[in-house]
Parts: sequence; structure tokens; C-alpha cells
Amino acid sequence: MKGLFKGLFKGNTEDKTADNAEDKAGVTAPSYEDAKEMARHENLDVRRDLATRTDVTPEILYFLAEDPEPEIRKLIATNEATPAHADMMLAKDADQDVRGGLAAKVAKLSSGLSDDEQDTVRRMTREALEILARDQVARVRQILAETLVHVADAPTEVIRQLVWDSELVVAGPILQFSPVLTEADLLEIIESENVSGRLAAISQRDGLGTTLTDAIAATDDEEAVALMLSNPSAQIREEVLDRIIDRAADIESWHEPLVNRPVLPGRAAAKLARFVAHNLLESLEQRQDLPADILKEVRQVVEKRLAEEPPENPDKEKTAVEDAHERAEQLLAAGTLDEPVISKAIKNGDREFVIAGLSALSGLKMMVVRSVITNRSAKGMLAIAWKAGLSARLAEILQRKLALVGTKELLRADGNDYPLDDEEMEWQLNFIKDLS
Repeated sequence: MKGLFKGLFKGNTEDKTADNAEDKAGVTAPSYEDAKEMARHENLDVRRDLATRTDVTPEILYFLAEDPEPEIRKLIATNEATPAHADMMLAKDADQDVRGGLAAKVAKLSSGLSDDEQDTVRRMTREALEILARDQVARVRQILAETLVHVADAPTEVIRQLVWDSELVVAGPILQFSPVLTEADLLEIIESENVSGRLAAISQRDGLGTTLTDAIAATDDEEAVALMLSNPSAQIREEVLDRIIDRAADIESWHEPLVNRPVLPGRAAAKLARFVAHNLLESLEQRQDLPADILKEVRQVVEKRLAEEPPENPDKEKTAVEDAHERAEQLLAAGTLDEPVISKAIKNGDREFVIAGLSALSGLKMMVVRSVITNRSAKGMLAIAWKAGLSARLAEILQRKLALVGTKELLRADGNDYPLDDEEMEWQLNFIKDLS
């Protein structure tokens, strides 16, 4: 049997035993026979210690990959000496923490893997990646994605699988950071119907060229355009910037990033001076890149506005969140924070109060609620509404109007019932707490 095992793992990690004879802080590696006994030992600490070693033969690690304790299997999954055959088996493990640990390790080992790999070990590593990229648990796929963003030559097919993932927490990191994606790949996503929050992730990529910024601007997606304008490395043509400014008067989220663009054409600065808030006018006046005649025009516009308009309350934006939180807590204490109040706030566009109300009713931190909104998570929004004791109908409205979930991604109410059961809701709540 020992000979059969050695044949199976030959060329994989067999040589590490000799190279790491004193791997564990100077402790001599156990013999093959001793390691076999340790792998079967009833004491969990003994098996735990063995599972972390890189100086035992691969077949011992393979044996431990089938250990009944998930903790041991996770240690094997994260052990870089574990043979690829075991990784393939662990990629289908019933425990998501085991698969998550494997995802982080295998992603780091994926550099240089081609899509037509001939070497058996490397081919199996790529296949393990592909299995994990299709994992049913979003957290496992998220771990894989967050690790792969740092791998410049990760397998193309795995990256493409992740960018089209239904969960933005999985697709987002790849879209924002992965160097594997080409301009053509990104254009395909921008021009697709099911783009949802993916545009926002792309808008934050380093060094966006004009082809991509033209395409993002053409979508008129308020969040994506705001993030693109805030991206100092995004190259935006003057004509495109002009079109954005022509629409910007009523879109406040665009004002500050426009005023602070690294390069701002003179005529654009003059246009902005006519409608941005008073606190941004000072930033415009202090820009060093404006020609003297344009700067004079900007100052004239500023002086005229200051003379005609009442001063703004400088504390208004700073206190909006605090005021919403205070109101929500007062209503909660009085027992009057309920569904009609939240529903009315949604209709009135009182976004901060809706967030504060959901936080108060659910007992979740506001940062957790904001994280779900930022990620446009239909399941996350559904779970928060459920925890807050709101109806399935209102949960559907919250997905659409607060989290801006696309029509195709909406999780709709089943009559008066939520589309997910209580167990799934609790899992989602634990998941979103981890993300914040």
C-alpha cells in the first residue's frame, strides 16, 4: 500500500519530507510509521499538530483530508504541502470553512496556470479553482476572488466565472482590481443588461482609459459616474466631462468629485461655479490650474451667488446621519418606529432615516446596513428587513429603492411570505455581519 501511495504522489510534494526534516521548530519529523499512528490517534491535538506539518509524506496528509473533524480537514486544506489529489477532494468538502481555507491557499498557488495545463498536479490545481469558483456558498467564492485579485496570471476562465457571479461581493473585487481582465472584457460587462453594481466596481479601477470612461459615462449610472469622477487615474475626455457637467446640477453626488478632478478645463470650472454648494466654491477658487481669465470669471460667478443666495448651514451634511439616528432611536423607545413610518420615509426619499430605522429595528449596526446597500445585495436587504420585523412586500421595495437591486436580481415576496426560510435568513445575517 505504501508503494502505491508513493506512486500516486510522486513528483508532487514527496521531496518536502527530506528538505524539511526539522520543519516544526527544530523537532525531528516523525517516521512514516509513527505518522500513520498519529493520523489515526483519538486525541485531536495529536492529529491537529500532524495536520500543520509540511515534513510528513503526502499520503499522510491525504489520509487526514478525510478526517471526521472539520477542524483537521481545514488545517489540511490550508497546508501548502497537501497533495493536489487531496485538494481536489477538499474542494467538494461538506464544510464551507474547509472549502474557504482551501480557496485562499489554492488561489495563491494559481500563478502561471494555463487554461490548457498538461502537468497533472498543476492541472488538478486549476480544476480545484474551477470547482471553488462555482461553490454554492458565496463566502467561499468571495475568499477565492479576494485572493485572486493579486494574481496577475490567474486562469482566465476562473476569473471570467467570478466576474459574472450573482453576488457583488464576489464579482466586485475582481472587477475593481484583477489585471487579468482586458478592456474588451470590461466593455462587455458595461454594455450588458445585468450590470447592476458591477459598474461601480469597474469605475474604481486604476488607470481607466477613455474607451472605458466613455462607456461608463454613457450609462448615466449616478453611482458609477460619481466613483469614476472620484478616481484620479481615470482618463476622461473633455467632451465627456462637459456632458456630465450639463447633467450634474441636480445630481449632488457628482459635484465634489467634479470640483476636485485632477485636470479641470476652464469652461467646465465656470459651469460648475453656477450650481455647486458654497463650500465647494472655495475649492474652485483655489485651483492652481485655471487660466487667469477663467479664474476671474469663476470669482465673478461666486461673488454674484454669494450676494443673491442665503448662506448654507455648514452643519447640515455633518448632522444628517446623527439626526436620523437620534430620530429613529426616539421613535423606537416610544414604540412608534414601525412599518408605516419606514414606508413613508422611503416614499419621501429620506434615505438616512430609512437606514437608521432599519438599524434600530433590526439591532444591526448602521455600518452593516450600509454595507448591504453598497454591495446591492438582494439577500442581505431581505435579511435585514426580516430581522427588523417588516413585511415581505416592504422588503421587496427596500431591495429596489434603497439597495438599488436590479429588476432581474430582485427576490420577490411569495404572497405575504418571504422567499427565503428562517434558516437562510439567519445565515445571511451572519454573512453580512462578517462583511462590514
